[in-house]
Amino acid sequence: MITAIDVALSYGKRVIFQDVNIKFTPGNCYGLIGANGAGKTTFLKILAGDFDPDHGTVSIGSKQRIAVLKQDHFAFDEIKVLDAVIMGHERLHKLLIEREALYAKADFTEEDGIRSGELESQVEELDGYEAESEAAVLLSGLGIKDDLVHKQMSELEGGEKVRVLLAQALFGNPDILLLDEPTNNLDIDSIVWLESFLGRFQNTVIIVSHDRHFLNQVCTHVADIDFGKIRIYVGNYDFWYQASQMVLQQKQNANKKATAKAEELKEFIRRFSSNASKAKQATSRKKLLEKLTLEEMPTSSRKYPFIHFKAGRPCGDIILEIKGLSKSIEGEVIFKDLDLIVNKGEKIAFAGRNNLAKTTLFQILAGELEADSGSFRWGVTMSHSYFAKENSAFFEKDITLVEWLGYYTPPTEGETFARGFLGKMLFSGEEALKKTSVLSGGEKVRCMLSKMMLSDANALILDEPTNHLDLESITALNNGLIEYPEVILFTSHDHQFVETIANRIIEICPNGTIDRMMPFGEYLEDEAVQALREKLS
Repeated sequence: MITAIDVALSYGKRVIFQDVNIKFTPGNCYGLIGANGAGKTTFLKILAGDFDPDHGTVSIGSKQRIAVLKQDHFAFDEIKVLDAVIMGHERLHKLLIEREALYAKADFTEEDGIRSGELESQVEELDGYEAESEAAVLLSGLGIKDDLVHKQMSELEGGEKVRVLLAQALFGNPDILLLDEPTNNLDIDSIVWLESFLGRFQNTVIIVSHDRHFLNQVCTHVADIDFGKIRIYVGNYDFWYQASQMVLQQKQNANKKATAKAEELKEFIRRFSSNASKAKQATSRKKLLEKLTLEEMPTSSRKYPFIHFKAGRPCGDIILEIKGLSKSIEGEVIFKDLDLIVNKGEKIAFAGRNNLAKTTLFQILAGELEADSGSFRWGVTMSHSYFAKENSAFFEKDITLVEWLGYYTPPTEGETFARGFLGKMLFSGEEALKKTSVLSGGEKVRCMLSKMMLSDANALILDEPTNHLDLESITALNNGLIEYPEVILFTSHDHQFVETIANRIIEICPNGTIDRMMPFGEYLEDEAVQALREKLS
């Protein structure tokens, strides 16, 4: 159990949250949600003891252990993968290191023998004899291949390091588990495995995640940071959304009724305050008016950008044809002999564990990379716009957002148009004059989406567009792509995003592709698809 008592945090005059009194109890999984900048990650750090609040305290149960998903992907580069996982249980790891050093001594004394007995007893108490096998099971479930387990962390790719750090946090059955964006860089299979793991976990879990489906699958409660408070709702993300909207609607309705009643009283007072026969009634209504108060509606930190894609012209009969497309990078085959015909109205989600294969294919189709062999052609009516996962090249010039968007606005439009467009994407007022060099990851994504909206393209290519976005922006993008009538090629690890947009799934496997016209949820459960995936892996 972990308890926050009278916790408060401010940055200057801006109150992040105050008077937070929350108890997180065992057996429950809490989804910590809020807009970007609401203080989710900071609150996790306060709970972990890594950051001091302005006021208040955090306490945990006696002898309870907190495990935190580390964010520094280079901190364990000199450590072997298996050891890095076991280091998640600091006390056990120290005991194992001491035991190993003790047994390596050439002059083993009687005192060493006594100490070794103590160590063996403590290691057994902490299930230390199962440490390596438990670590291996965690790594396997998270998609780390057996041949990587005994390598140095420095030999792993970035996404693989993230998985190892997640295994490290899960290792050793911690009493309190704090996870900040645990599904980042996980493929669908690994996310499903993590959902299952957390479903069996009996202790306290607190998670920050922008994956709505994941939150729905694992959360028993939602802790919502908004209006300078943190409020607990029982239920998953969808239940929180319905309940919070209902509370907000009730407050708005109560205010409307109070406003209407106030106007009615004011009108009576205006009409009859000078009328002697009605003077007593007018006075009575004045007293009622003084007692009638509108409930102050605090300003929410949640804001939804306006995301709407429109096509300059409809697609023709030929959209995109790919024949025998192949690509290798540094001697590794990324994909080979890929054939594909894209038809009108198709919204294709590209799946598969190999993120590089999907990104490489999109780069080729966008004209940013050459294929080794094969060909592709867009139809003569087609114009495409590409959202790259890595977008730093678009923000190398140190200019204002108004100037940046000016490169992509129609020549007939000027600064007023650019400011208005940026305002819809949550860059209002002085925010529109921010320099591109200081933008956050989420702000850069909103800029790239603005660029795409202004292109009027009838084919959109999006590589992990939900990365760095808060839940409100993901929802807005999700709805915008559902409403878009033309062709979309995209990849995303957000289950709900894929489920609600895609009408065709193409999975790039090591030895071929799987192509199905079906919803994503059905695709994941289809036994024929699973058998084919094993065959092509």
